[in-house]
Amino acid sequence: MYNKVYITNKQNTVKIPTGIRILIRRSCNAVLEQEGFHDPAEISVTFVDNKEIAELNGQYRDKPVETDVLSFPLGSDGEYDTNNETGAKMLGDIVISMEKAQEQANIYGHTLQREVAFLTVHSMLHLLGYDHVNGGLEEVHMREKEEQVLTKLGLTRTIAYTPDAEI
Repeated sequence: MYNKVYITNKQNTVKIPTGIRILIRRSCNAVLEQEGFHDPAEISVTFVDNKEIAELNGQYRDKPVETDVLSFPLGSDGEYDTNNETGAKMLGDIVISMEKAQEQANIYGHTLQREVAFLTVHSMLHLLGYDHVNGGLEEVHMREKEEQVLTKLGLTRTIAYTPDAEI
């Protein structure tokens, strides 16, 4: 199956660890496999710093503060535009603040790689239509799916998840 993950680094604050691009591709593919998404897909992942993600968060969500990751789905209700050249479904864009990812990795006591994989899986689920803004079962369901993928990738949690944890 043809899945293309475009990865761009637009920051120089955090050194990109060796193997992170492969891990991101594996994370994207693991989510697609778990969710039974069998069409070829295209995803864009961009690394930025806190300043740029705060600007994007302000521009698109009216929240001009730094955050760890933003998801920009290109489809809705399982319908996606198709790249005419490749036939791939264009799922959307993932923007990760590498500064925030490093901070959170330090807080949670795990590697930057694990944090970036978590943020990628989390965003991929958003690109496929999952949400957690209303909390409750919707949020629990999304967290369960995240953990299933991360476990499959060999990246289990090092701390227990609590519903009020800022993630």
